[in-house]
Amino acid sequence: MRASVLCLLGSAILADMVSAAEQDVLEEVIVTSTLRRQSLIEAPVSVTVLDAVTLRDAGQQHFEDVLASVPNLHWAGGTSRPRYFQLRGIGEREQYEGAPNPSVGFLIDDIDFSGIGMAATLFDVDRVEVLRGPQGMRYGANALAGLIVMRSADPRDEFDFSTAASVGDYGTSSIGAVATGPVESLDSSWRVGVQRYRSDGFRDDTYLNRDDTNDRDELTARAKWRWRPSESTTVDLAWLHADLDNGYDAWSIDNSRTSLADRPGKDAQKADGGSLRIETAAGSLGSLTVIAALSDSKGEYSFDGDWGNADAWAPYTYDYFYEANSERRARSLEVRLASPDSKQGLAWLVGAYTLDTEERIDEVSVGEYIDPFYPEYSGSADDSLRTHYDATNIALFGQLDGALNERWGWSLGLRGEQRDAKYRDNGIQDGEPRVTDTSEKDEMWGGQATLHFDASDNARLFATVSRGYKAGGFNLGRAAALKERFEPEYLWSFDVGAKGEWFERRLYADITAFYMRREDMQVSTGIQLDPIGDPNSYLFITDNASGGRNLGVEMSARWRATSQLEFGGSLGLLHTRYSGYRPEGIDLSDRDQAHAPEYSLSLNATWRSPLGWMARADFSAIDDFYFDVPPNDQRAAAYSLVNLKAGYEAERWSVHLWARNVFDEDYAVRGFYFGNEPPDFGDKRYIQLGEPRQVGVNVLWSLR
Repeated sequence: MRASVLCLLGSAILADMVSAAEQDVLEEVIVTSTLRRQSLIEAPVSVTVLDAVTLRDAGQQHFEDVLASVPNLHWAGGTSRPRYFQLRGIGEREQYEGAPNPSVGFLIDDIDFSGIGMAATLFDVDRVEVLRGPQGMRYGANALAGLIVMRSADPRDEFDFSTAASVGDYGTSSIGAVATGPVESLDSSWRVGVQRYRSDGFRDDTYLNRDDTNDRDELTARAKWRWRPSESTTVDLAWLHADLDNGYDAWSIDNSRTSLADRPGKDAQKADGGSLRIETAAGSLGSLTVIAALSDSKGEYSFDGDWGNADAWAPYTYDYFYEANSERRARSLEVRLASPDSKQGLAWLVGAYTLDTEERIDEVSVGEYIDPFYPEYSGSADDSLRTHYDATNIALFGQLDGALNERWGWSLGLRGEQRDAKYRDNGIQDGEPRVTDTSEKDEMWGGQATLHFDASDNARLFATVSRGYKAGGFNLGRAAALKERFEPEYLWSFDVGAKGEWFERRLYADITAFYMRREDMQVSTGIQLDPIGDPNSYLFITDNASGGRNLGVEMSARWRATSQLEFGGSLGLLHTRYSGYRPEGIDLSDRDQAHAPEYSLSLNATWRSPLGWMARADFSAIDDFYFDVPPNDQRAAAYSLVNLKAGYEAERWSVHLWARNVFDEDYAVRGFYFGNEPPDFGDKRYIQLGEPRQVGVNVLWSLR
């Protein structure tokens, strides 16, 4: 069936190519997340830009929907929405993997959501930019592997109002509205958008006779104000409120979508954040950019530790539950002074950055196991822990850009950063009181050196050497008794790439080959302290390997074949290895790193008729990958997904029919290997399944 559908799509595509006469060009793409705004071709970095049209055509509700479009971007489940990302095989995989210390930076309208990117809904989002490789020059310690930047749509200088609604199976529905317009008396404009999304969550709890224990209830509200006090000054204010009140009941003993839990959990995040960006002329010096942001995010993460109920485990009493309530506050300020852009002379940029992060976590793990046949194996848990983490990052950075001649250019940048972190906790662990009070200071530096060659006006070749860094940190709770802290990690990356436009700007393509050398590589591993009777004793510990290496290739292309038809695609190839790391005496020097698939492929085709009809097909494929390091040596199977969309688009309204995971593929997004079934508690592979097939309809109406 799958082959037949793809053949029919291919026939329609070829027919359209033959009949079309007019050829359109691709729109110019500007990269805004680098220190200087550059066109996609000029930016000497491996970057993917998903514009508003792509997000609307390929996405549905969340950043999760378009992840497959970015080569060498992967994510780990274990949550209701992705927020633990891996770029080029580097990133976090767990809920609480030591104190906040992400490898992949995540910004929404300049607001830092690194490690807590659950709020990445797509409603009224204008673009997503993903920079791969160390972005120490741009974002320092939180961007060892790369940086993801989301920007919502800007205000418009004319009034407009639009509303959108969607319905689908699994109880899916959404409704949202956007209004924008000018305030001419204040030389400004504004924009406000609000959306509510709901879904049952694709699982059934047969014990509680409910289909909503894994549900999604997501409210997103955005507001922007743009003020232009002069021709050379722009002031942007952005505000975000995201309230994701999602259930979390994603695990089953039989690895199905049927739950037996008597106490299903939650994965909720309520976030408020704001940012101020000022861009103004600085006289003969050039331009001044000031970016200030703040955020306050509260979270609840809980689950049924035994995944069952009294009837399921009889005659054994087996009942465990885990809950963590967290609050994170972040304040950041960045100031940049840049000389005027220069194609031939020397251009410079200097800046300073500070980030203050504070996180509190209150966690409770309770339960009991009673074996009526072997009472000596019975036990109970009543653990609690209150943690407080506070860190201040201060950085200075500078960059020089110059031209050797009309074709050759260079760039050199350096960033120094100091992080002062304090951690303390208190609580009851294994029936004993626990108190920890410790601190850490890291002084780190990174930078980049780039040489580029313009083969033509629309093609650039580049070679970059960059050094990224990631601060050390602390393991939490009982994990600290095994490994209290871990050291900073450094990464050297060597990138060689080419990008350009051809055939009268109807074809864009890029390719980047990279080799990354990791020093004091931070590695997360899991261990179950009590293998019989207590599933909540499974701990995550971060340690340092002596090193690692990650190398591969990233490619992407867009081709406007005709005025009505466009093709796109991306390919990521990845080879990863550990160095000097032997968990439980097992040498991992010949094994892939966790959540680092060797290939990721994405293909798409979009057809738009002058009569208003449209259709789009998306195909993605992911290679198999390891879930973790030993003792979890299990792999997820390779899988492929097909998404389809078709509809009619008039000047002021549109309607689309969409289907995701058309062939209802079962695939794993997270997995563990441990004992969770009495009385033997033998180690077993457990997986969290991705979303099944889903079908629905979108309707959009706009005033203009």
